Amino acid sequence: NLVIDPKNEMSYTMWKDVPVPFFMSVYFFNVLNPTEVLAGEKPMVEQRGPYVYRKRIQKQNITFHPNHTVSYLEYRSYFFEPSMSMGNESDVVTIPNMLVLGAAVMMENLPFALRLMISTTFKTFKEGPFLTKSVEELMWGYDSKLVDFLNKWLPGMLPSTGKFGLFAEFNNSNTGLFTIHTGKDDIRLIHKVDSWNGLTKLTNWKTPQCNMINGTAGQMWPPFMTKESTLPFYSPDACRSLELVYQREGIMDGIPLYRYVAPKTMFANGSDYAPNEGFCPCRQSGLLNVSSCRSNSPVFISHPHFYNADPVLLDFVQGLQPTEGEHGLFIDIHPVSNRQTHTQLAR
Repeated sequence: NLVIDPKNEMSYTMWKDVPVPFFMSVYFFNVLNPTEVLAGEKPMVEQRGPYVYRKRIQKQNITFHPNHTVSYLEYRSYFFEPSMSMGNESDVVTIPNMLVLGAAVMMENLPFALRLMISTTFKTFKEGPFLTKSVEELMWGYDSKLVDFLNKWLPGMLPSTGKFGLFAEFNNSNTGLFTIHTGKDDIRLIHKVDSWNGLTKLTNWKTPQCNMINGTAGQMWPPFMTKESTLPFYSPDACRSLELVYQREGIMDGIPLYRYVAPKTMFANGSDYAPNEGFCPCRQSGLLNVSSCRSNSPVFISHPHFYNADPVLLDFVQGLQPTEGEHGLFIDIHPVSNRQTHTQLAR
């Protein structure tokens, strides 16, 4: 019985505290020629990693409602797995300084006096376009006087007021209040999102279609999917709904599966794929502009190595080699139960 119900002890426990191990592999592009880049040369990067983290998922604040839905907060925590990693968290890498570059873009329309003060502050704090830190610092945060300064003069630019790190706000955090269908009244609705943080649609995009909250929360789907089915899900991290399409059949450990992949149109711009016009302002296809839900910070999402993106992007950086097997987004699903067996959700 797949219905989300405490009476279904085994399936409910598996839904509440997902027993399947999830692993997050993180790669960094180490910039090899930062000095030359400042002189006008193309960045040359080398991929470092993976740095693998075991992800624990646990649902809390579970509340069932009379309309056959259930609300919950899903908390996630990460634990470094040295034996699965190609390197240690003490490894040092050089990457673009997102604080400086982001602030530079955001202050373009500020009064000249304020722009001059911020530029002077960068020099005072010895902050430049590139940053050299350990993997641990970049992942989970480091102290920075610049962070305190930006929070004062550009409030809302950063997601937190403490240490700045790529995943500082992810560890021991939740993904928002999901309300999903239990499937008790209609098994075809099981796991489908009814609302997220009380919203049945988003407000940060420009068209009703782009603001729709579609599909599930991204872990399970209704059973009995076919090759004509798609896998829609809402991703709080991407600030939008995404949809995967059937690619092929397969077998893993004797278990039959269907592989669903990201279509090339997923991150296409509005010129190449008209329905995506609502996600603009757009750059080249392959880049999703999520600044509208990141306090207007210039943040973009792409597949790794600009896979499935406009080939012109590869001309801007040396060292990228996109391939479907390593950089494509896919989910392998058991077609009857629709439980995940293998997932590669990279960006």
